[in-house]
Amino acid sequence: MRMAGPGKCILVTGPPGVGKTTLIIRVLETLKISNPNLKVQGFYTSEVREAGERAGFEVVTLDGRKGRLASSSISCSESLKWPSVGKYRVDIASFEALALPELQLDYAMARYSDSALDLERTLCFLLFHETIFPPTKTQYPEVDLLSSLDPTQSASEKYSILRNQVKEDTDLFIIDEVGKMELFSSSFFPAVLRVLESNIPVLASIPIPKFGRDIPGVARLRNHPGAKIYTLNTSTRDFVKEQICSQLWDLLQKQ
Repeated sequence: MRMAGPGKCILVTGPPGVGKTTLIIRVLETLKISNPNLKVQGFYTSEVREAGERAGFEVVTLDGRKGRLASSSISCSESLKWPSVGKYRVDIASFEALALPELQLDYAMARYSDSALDLERTLCFLLFHETIFPPTKTQYPEVDLLSSLDPTQSASEKYSILRNQVKEDTDLFIIDEVGKMELFSSSFFPAVLRVLESNIPVLASIPIPKFGRDIPGVARLRNHPGAKIYTLNTSTRDFVKEQICSQLWDLLQKQ
């Protein structure tokens, strides 16, 4: 497994309500001012309020699309099967439908990761789509790339070329957050790890350990060799924002 380079995985942590999401949005806005053409993928989490009270959470993509993450007010029979965190029931299907595509690295490797048991089969999937769906640069850029490769190249060589083309037009991933609710999705954390493998800078938020115990997936991120952790509190918000902006700006300049 390839790892994110040192400092390319920036994690913001702190107690609930301290402003992790607000900080991440402010960082993104600041970077966009300096670089209007910055290409960012990902999502953040926002509260849903009803009658002035928090009734749940929603996932918001960076282009403004929204989907339910968790709710305390929904009472359909289907929701009774959903996992819960406190009074909130987590809508895994809704979360995955919106969040997972934002973390896809490329069409072939992300879409077919569960089926691509080896390199040859991965390429078979690509060839299948090349045959059934005529490739275009817009719809299937990886298949279009595959069709132009030297037919004498081995499967591993072609696979390597495809992996090196992973979302090269993406400058930064935003993942807010990697927490207990999101990790109920069995597909979410593997998608996060694939993003880290891509070596594209990541700005993510994680919760602080509860009663001294970390969620396993969160602990794995916290101990990731490429991770730089910023702990947020009410007195360090502006300082942390400037530190993260500076670090990301340096990383983006080197890409």
